[in-house]
Amino acid sequence: MSTTVTVPTPTETGGGGRRRRWTPGRIALLLAALVLTAAWLLPLAWAVATSLKPESETTGTPLAWIGSRVTFDAYTKVWESGELTRWFLNSAYISLMTTALTVLTCAMAAYGFTRTDFRGRRLLHGLVLAGIMVPPQVLIAPLFREMVQLGLVDTYWGVILPQVAVPAMVFILVKFFDGVPRELEEAAFVDGAGRWRVFWTIVVPLSRPVLAAVAIFTFISTWNNFLWPFLVTTDPNGMTLPVGLVNVQSSFGVRYAQIMASLVIAGLPLLVVFALFQRQIVRGIAHTGLAGQ
Repeated sequence: MSTTVTVPTPTETGGGGRRRRWTPGRIALLLAALVLTAAWLLPLAWAVATSLKPESETTGTPLAWIGSRVTFDAYTKVWESGELTRWFLNSAYISLMTTALTVLTCAMAAYGFTRTDFRGRRLLHGLVLAGIMVPPQVLIAPLFREMVQLGLVDTYWGVILPQVAVPAMVFILVKFFDGVPRELEEAAFVDGAGRWRVFWTIVVPLSRPVLAAVAIFTFISTWNNFLWPFLVTTDPNGMTLPVGLVNVQSSFGVRYAQIMASLVIAGLPLLVVFALFQRQIVRGIAHTGLAGQ
């Protein structure tokens, strides 16, 4: 007498031995995700579609997604109206330098708050966290006066230095460092390692996911920053891409195809960064313990 055993396939079980059912809760989450995705993609799609239309058709009625022909005239005119290559390189340099210095200073500050005991540590930590509640616009006037006194107006460092100290990033790193096992550091201390060696050889390698997330967040915010570079930079050769594109827009007035083309040019590097490093962003958020808060 033979017995036939039917083994469920991964497709039937969802790969984990259990059949995945479409419950009302899962369906609601899927619909919510689709709505949020559409809300994010539709403006981007409209900007790209408008930038590829002839200028005369951008304000026609009724509105249409696709023009009578696809043209790259708007991109050509925006590129010819300003020094986009120089502005792009300025933004890249400022964003990369700001990111590197922010990760370095915030990581050292967070490690100092979590692993060293000194007089006034709680007070200083509280002041740093209170900086999260202070709008950056409030600090623009004193920061600009300080840059003038230091002679850093119209320089790269005048744009970079005020963006390096980020209380929110210190808070994220403090949350992560609190979860790093202290036994690893104590073992290194027993072997004769100092505080700096422990930080660079143990803590930093273990913190790569969260450091990558902090670096990506900092790069995106620095690249998008318009107000501070606009105030501290007057030389066209030192402008960042957002500031330079605004000057180009003011030169050719309200021309929607060129405005949308400039927005697409400014946002394209961020889309590439997010597409390449989205896994690091998710892992970094998960490792900080902020995902459920």
